[in-house]
Amino acid sequence: MDTFLQDVLSGLNATPKTLQSKYFYDEAGDILFQKIMSSPEYYLTNCEMEIFTTQTQALAKAIKNGFDSFDLVELGAGDASKSVYLIKELSKQDVNFTYMPIDISSHVIKLLEENLPKQVQHLQIKGLKGEYFEMLEKATQISSKRKAVLFMGANIGNMPASEAITFCKKLRGLLNKEDLLLIGFDLKKHPKIIRQAYHDANGYTRDFNLNLLKRINKELGANFNIDAFEHYPSYDPATGSCKSYLISLKKQSIIIANTTINFHEHEYIAMEISQKYDLEETENMARQADFKPVKHFFDEKKWFVDSIWECI
Repeated sequence: MDTFLQDVLSGLNATPKTLQSKYFYDEAGDILFQKIMSSPEYYLTNCEMEIFTTQTQALAKAIKNGFDSFDLVELGAGDASKSVYLIKELSKQDVNFTYMPIDISSHVIKLLEENLPKQVQHLQIKGLKGEYFEMLEKATQISSKRKAVLFMGANIGNMPASEAITFCKKLRGLLNKEDLLLIGFDLKKHPKIIRQAYHDANGYTRDFNLNLLKRINKELGANFNIDAFEHYPSYDPATGSCKSYLISLKKQSIIIANTTINFHEHEYIAMEISQKYDLEETENMARQADFKPVKHFFDEKKWFVDSIWECI
């Protein structure tokens, strides 16, 4: 059975119903996410971009950590719009490094391999298409050099805190002592600011969530009535969990690959989580996963942090 179909059926037959946010990113989803990132309410991108554009030299120094030869591995590289500033600075300093972007999209990898060398002269680049851990393991097989791994965009927040710790432990298991991890966290702040980031006035986040139902219709032949579902975001300042749901507006049945999925009125599909942290929580996570927090880079408002962790 196709993995996408299997995951969709498994999620919608679970209690409560759920869909995996990694499937948001088809062609239409990519466009909508770009719109989300450029919306005035979505502060995360601008905060991290500020860090990478105003503290570039300090970032490069921390990433080098006394070494002049290493591999710079980026998990979920996307368009590398932020990391390119670090890449340019390392190149400017004549650091011997190879940039290894990891992404699930072959289209993304192709664009990076074609476009980045035009922006950064003599850049050594080796794109890796696939899942994070599988490709990170491949990177260690390709090269025995020290690794500096970038995991940006607060992507660690796309999983509950307990799973995030497990993720970091697994990541640490693929790295060696003195390897580094630069990891981005969205920090706790006024709840209204956080909720608005996932409930933008233009409805891009709403459309982004609903687009997954459209994708299931298109690729799996389902019969979701998009108008029969409503996007509902929530933020709990006590736990730091920001969650998005799709609410069924009526009792209805959906057919996917000859399987009937029944919905009660007001039943929800859990769509995504964006976990927020305070600084102490991030440092505790590092230690639990056998990393040592080395340095923190904040934006001016201290809404976001890119932390450098060293493998111990």
